[in-house]
Amino acid sequence: MRDPRQVAVVGVTGYTGLELARILLRHPAVASATFYVRETRGAHCIAELFPQFRGWGQAPLRPLSPEAVTASAAGTAFLATPHEVSAELAPALLEAGLRVVDLSGAFRFRAPETFSSWYKLPAPHAGYLGEAVYGLPELYSEDIRKARLVANPGCYATSVILALRPLADAGILASGQNVVCDCKSGASGAGKDPRRDLQFVEVDENFKAYNLFSHRHTPEILEHTGLGESELIFSTHLLPLARGILSTIYVPLREPQSPDTIEALYRKFYAGRTMVRIWPAGTLPELQHVAHTNFCDIGFALDKPGQRLVVVSCLDNLGKGAAGQAVQNFNHLLGIEEKTALQ
Repeated sequence: MRDPRQVAVVGVTGYTGLELARILLRHPAVASATFYVRETRGAHCIAELFPQFRGWGQAPLRPLSPEAVTASAAGTAFLATPHEVSAELAPALLEAGLRVVDLSGAFRFRAPETFSSWYKLPAPHAGYLGEAVYGLPELYSEDIRKARLVANPGCYATSVILALRPLADAGILASGQNVVCDCKSGASGAGKDPRRDLQFVEVDENFKAYNLFSHRHTPEILEHTGLGESELIFSTHLLPLARGILSTIYVPLREPQSPDTIEALYRKFYAGRTMVRIWPAGTLPELQHVAHTNFCDIGFALDKPGQRLVVVSCLDNLGKGAAGQAVQNFNHLLGIEEKTALQ
């Protein structure tokens, strides 16, 4: 029987993997952590590859292979890897008895054609897609606790779903009208691979839209809010900063509502969920309030007639949008307080 407190982290060289290491190396419930990379560059522990971890302990660094991870004592594996790598690696780890938290998009959808259509890659085996639990703890914590495979949500999708799901479940969205999700992210959300459009000179003092009507997080939003594709406009923009997501969401309501009613709706929906902070009616969160945290802050403004709602949802794309949320899911797998090591 594998011990889930013994952790393997695959893909620590990216921004998300590095953030994951920062959290796990101080996590009180982690018995041991081993990090796997394709190229160790001669390093034997993570502090040799990343000097910022000196003094945190000599967590071992190992060359990556499925055999190396399955032969270890690890009971939980975090995959901070490209989609196609996760699709290949996760089944081998599951068959060896590990529980897997995957931070890629490989297992986020039930239907194989959804993944292949939006990601332009071969879909993982359908059996594993059917088994995976979407890792948004505020919605699916009971299923996450029992899961073998957790599919960590996309960062944009997390900010939008958390803002819209209470409204959708309450049935107050106007049918047949567009919900506009106008989202902005820091550059770390695009990953660490060298790209001309992400070089400092291209990003600094600039602001641009990208992937309009084609962003890969679109089907997650549709699936977990219940909106139809014709009812959603999802636009994404690149901010000249390192981290953070701010989503401004324009919501037409079916009937007039009061600010007190909207605030009460959100507070009831997220009662006891400490990682979502609801702001008082008429006040709006900012990126500086959530940077380097695992919080999603939600605020809103309502017009005087009460039928046009603007919701602002903020989170750190490397925290609640990726590594922090993965650890929140891990805490549920262990059956411990979900905010452990995250506050």
